[in-house]
Amino acid sequence: MKLFALDASRAFGEAVADALGLPLAAQEERAFEDGEHKVRPLEGVRGADVYVVQGLHGGPDQSVHDKLCRLLFFLACLRDQGAARLTAVVPYLAYGRKDRRTKPRDPVTTRYVAQLFEAVGLDRVVTLEVHNVVAFENAFRCETVHLDTRPIFAPLARALAAGGGEIVVASPDPGGVKRAQLFREYLEADLGRPLDGAFLEKRRSAGVVSGERVVGEVEGRTVLVIDDLISTGGTMARAARACRALGAREVHALAAHGLFVGEAAKALAEPDLGRTVVTDSVPPFRLPPALLAERVQVVAAAPLFAAALRRLHEGGSISELMAPPD
Repeated sequence: MKLFALDASRAFGEAVADALGLPLAAQEERAFEDGEHKVRPLEGVRGADVYVVQGLHGGPDQSVHDKLCRLLFFLACLRDQGAARLTAVVPYLAYGRKDRRTKPRDPVTTRYVAQLFEAVGLDRVVTLEVHNVVAFENAFRCETVHLDTRPIFAPLARALAAGGGEIVVASPDPGGVKRAQLFREYLEADLGRPLDGAFLEKRRSAGVVSGERVVGEVEGRTVLVIDDLISTGGTMARAARACRALGAREVHALAAHGLFVGEAAKALAEPDLGRTVVTDSVPPFRLPPALLAERVQVVAAAPLFAAALRRLHEGGSISELMAPPD
């Protein structure tokens, strides 16, 4: 087993390697004056089970497309060098939200990204909390491994439950109801008692999001709003305002990926929203340090990835890894 991490995701790769108890494999990554680049392994990979870590979020030093291109070229190079099995470990997978046509002649970019990976000979892709699991699995013809945040966030939710009071697990829109339901069921198994669910309406027109109705009982309860990612933070702030207006005791946001673009810092600082919890799949470099210290909690996803990679290498079960506790 060999684990590489490209420079843009070096910190995350080192955390995965530490959890696995093995060193990162060495590579050379060079940028040329004209904008081209080269990445090559500095050790042999022939016959090896090879894993490459690279998140596909934009910034701070490389764009989404820079990172995608470097990853594709490096995977192709490893295939040329005789890797027996090739796995892309992508904590945040770009273009996961563009998985269907919403307007005439729209691209289905999720599928196009999958075709690029397949073209370089990839055997498997491992990622965390995609926007639509079915669309993700159908886009790829190679093996897909989808990890989610239930094992990561459940201990935090358990701590909130220890403070007393009822917990409601909510989706910020109808499209995320299944994700919230799965998290609620996982948490119910963990706590050993039933929990209520809720969701909010959401309408988008010309880029403007609206909708304040809440389906479900939230009065006097702690509401956990579950989503795959936070971009501008507007959806979470809107959900918090709606729940608090109906008498919710407190509202917390939990999402796998914190992109935090635009006026996200302003949205997360709104008084109706309590803590915002994200994983380190995307470093929170766009947020001011004071907000990170007071309102945002970043939890490690690397141990979950390490456990998954070990099982993949040894032929273990990913389903058992993601199953709720007995």
